[in-house]
Amino acid sequence: MRTRRLGKTDYQVSEIGLGCWQLGGDFGEVTDADSTEILKTATGFGVTFWDTADVYGAGLSESRIGAARHKPRGLHVATKVGRSGELFPDKYTKAGMRRSLEGSATRLGVARLDLAQLHCVPRALLADGAVFDWMDEFKRDGLVAHWGASVETVEEGLLCLGHTGLSTLQIIFNIFRQDAVEKLLPLAAEADVGIIVRLPLASGLLSGKFSADHVFAKEDHRHYNRDGQAFNVGETFAGLPFAEGVRLADKAKRMLPDDQPLAESALRWILDHEQVSTIIAGVTKPYQLAQNVGAANLPPLGPERHAALSAFYRNEVRPLVRGGI
Repeated sequence: MRTRRLGKTDYQVSEIGLGCWQLGGDFGEVTDADSTEILKTATGFGVTFWDTADVYGAGLSESRIGAARHKPRGLHVATKVGRSGELFPDKYTKAGMRRSLEGSATRLGVARLDLAQLHCVPRALLADGAVFDWMDEFKRDGLVAHWGASVETVEEGLLCLGHTGLSTLQIIFNIFRQDAVEKLLPLAAEADVGIIVRLPLASGLLSGKFSADHVFAKEDHRHYNRDGQAFNVGETFAGLPFAEGVRLADKAKRMLPDDQPLAESALRWILDHEQVSTIIAGVTKPYQLAQNVGAANLPPLGPERHAALSAFYRNEVRPLVRGGI
């Protein structure tokens, strides 16, 4: 597994990381045995960056990671703070944030968190700026080694980049969400802020395995947040209406190499952007890790394909995206 530097953290992390939202059960049922096998397989492939949050399964994802017997050498675990009912949407205090982070540390079984990220907190909180000072204080106190932010939109990302303590920025970035290329990625590189990519396959749309009539389990966020009923619609299918996303994924596949699975080509597209440090791709089955890791060994897609996919995004995809860009 190739590694990249995660901004000013100076961590060397695997190009393909592991998103652990599914370990909390929000992509359908994932048993303890499933979780153990996923983490064991990730370890075997040398996946050294795992991303979780305190609200994934109300702490279940963090607890499963903390209890895992199989962890790769050089592992860095990132968690997130700011979406629990104690804080979101308008009850943010420094004491409450500290309690949430201490709870994460306890569940993960560590004295200090490798990386704590603000978890899609309201834009007004980012604009106010006090929360960044709190995170700086938690770092000085030794509760966190580094801190970053996970954001919904490019505009929010740019707000965060104005604060020197920021080490990482987690963004939605994929063939169906390309706006970060123009300004955000270059500015992040200039500020030595590591870019963590989430939703690389647009909640599975860019796996190419769905038909327009696919039915998701009721406990799967792709069912209960399909049109933004539970949280920001941009977090599910990258903001695209599902049927339109299926159609567009089929068209994207025809623009990519015929001899490569769509999912691997979609991950390769992301890795072709050198500002990206790691991609957190969630899996519910261990075999999916092999597919994700395989993308890192593919050749770059080349300038002609990138230009064609950029035009495809601007003209056909972007006008349909909901939830902010």
